[in-house]
Amino acid sequence: MPVGPTTRRRQLGADLRRLRELKGLTLEEAGTRVGISKATLSRYETKEGTVKWPAVDALCREYGASDEERLALVELAKGARIQGWWRSLADPIPESMNLMLTLEDEVVREDHYASVYIPGLLQTRAYAEAVHRASEVQCGEREVQHMVDIRMKRQELLQRDEPPHIWCVIDEAALRRTVGGSGVMREQLQHLLATSQLPHVTVQVLPFSTGAHSAAVGSFSILRGPSPELDVIYMDLLGGGLFMEKRPELERYRLAFEYLSAQALDLESSAELVDRISREL
Repeated sequence: MPVGPTTRRRQLGADLRRLRELKGLTLEEAGTRVGISKATLSRYETKEGTVKWPAVDALCREYGASDEERLALVELAKGARIQGWWRSLADPIPESMNLMLTLEDEVVREDHYASVYIPGLLQTRAYAEAVHRASEVQCGEREVQHMVDIRMKRQELLQRDEPPHIWCVIDEAALRRTVGGSGVMREQLQHLLATSQLPHVTVQVLPFSTGAHSAAVGSFSILRGPSPELDVIYMDLLGGGLFMEKRPELERYRLAFEYLSAQALDLESSAELVDRISREL
């Protein structure tokens, strides 16, 4: 699994904070020892902005880190500036989308609860085009196609040698909402069935009969990194996206997804319902 710039940056911040706390130093004390301000060190630890690798080297020496750990963190600092494939695209990308792409390129697992549309990683091109035309009413066709190109590019992670596990709980409403016409929707549902057969993709349906459930507020995704402290919650909003990473938020959404999965149909029953809805179109 490749490790991209955001994961490097987040891991670096978490490790620097851990080492400082093990040494029993305050931010001000540690910063003074290496000649950087308390505010700068706080920014390093909270994963914001760039980090100068000589400062990381000096901090590791002050914290008494082993040579192996010090060199590993210096490499993290150097690699944190590497940019991903989406930076090479000609058209601008909203900042929230850029962060989403960065995080998604590094996950080991993604949990999706979809209440309105089929999750983006499992969408056909025609379905994605219809979604973008409806939700981005002020965008021209060129911009719609650009955003759909990005979505299709994202789906390449499903074909990696070591792909992340994609676990989707999809509300029955998303399956019955006819997006782009019956032909587009039928193709989308058949694609969903085919993709659900991949060993690293799990698809469950949350039926109407469930009634009230733990995520009635709407769709969300949990982007799970190499370690739990690097997990991020993402919620898609009009004009951008909301990211949450505080521990209480993570715990709440992790628990919500566990409840949703428990309330949803099993894999076989989910596939049967998707197929039945497809044949009804």
